[in-house]
Amino acid sequence: MIAAAARRQLIAHLERARARGFVGPGTVDAHLEHAEALAAAVGSDFGGRFLDLGSGAGLPGLALLLAWPQATGTLLDSRQRRCAFLEEALGELGVDRRGDVACGRAEDLARRVDRRGAYDLVVARGFGSPSTTAECAVGFLRAGGRLVVSEPPGESRPDRWPADALGELGFEGPELRGGDEGPRFAVLTLPERASDRWPRRVGVPAKRPRWP
Repeated sequence: MIAAAARRQLIAHLERARARGFVGPGTVDAHLEHAEALAAAVGSDFGGRFLDLGSGAGLPGLALLLAWPQATGTLLDSRQRRCAFLEEALGELGVDRRGDVACGRAEDLARRVDRRGAYDLVVARGFGSPSTTAECAVGFLRAGGRLVVSEPPGESRPDRWPADALGELGFEGPELRGGDEGPRFAVLTLPERASDRWPRRVGVPAKRPRWP
């Protein structure tokens, strides 16, 4: 759980982000509760290195840094204005020693020596389709790492995560966590580091997804 004082600071940050158009529909409290549910789905004692894919206003990445005091995290976004806003937020929330911002396209950043295979966990909420998200995430993960993706409300659809297509990327799963009226998350595991094939060049994972 996030301490009360830190939670108030984060809510104030998110309200400013909403004023700039960085937060999607729904109340700030609802967005924060969703991030806290993701933290609980992974485990309150997570202490590794994570990457928030398409962080936007810092959801769920900033909340995870506050919920996991032993973890380090990277907030990735492709838009310079949002990256600058995230840099400010890390300092304001006092987590700049444990967090950093990666500004650019995931397909490029996943091939940088200091980013490739460097993370225990990648999280994503609203980044793109399951296929795009999985392909853009896989290069960041170490062997044994996990990808946790927010699932849409309603009944689970098996075709969201086809086993054969996931296996081509190197993933196993998904394991579904959460639910019972709250948010649900798909957890994919990468037993071995990703092939150099993935991800493809910028824009291709979205334009030519591995599955519909």
